[in-house]
Amino acid sequence: MQITLNLPDSLSQTETFSQSDWLQEIAIALFQQERISLSRASKIAGIEIMSFQKLLADRGICVHYDVKDFEQDVQHLRDRGWL
Repeated sequence: MQITLNLPDSLSQTETFSQSDWLQEIAIALFQQERISLSRASKIAGIEIMSFQKLLADRGICVHYDVKDFEQDVQHLRDRGWL
């Protein structure tokens, strides 16, 4: 499998990237290439799903939200006792 990372110009100093930074970039790339769900991408990135959505929005990346994602979100709410 090949993953292409398109880093924004603001991240040109990749030698200062931490492991967390790289995980976020990998999660964004996998999500953008529709290889993983929004929920899975946020877990890989190590941040809450809403923070991950904001990160995507800040980069102008469209959130692909389908029935499977909705069902995962509903299950997550049930698991936490919110539904």
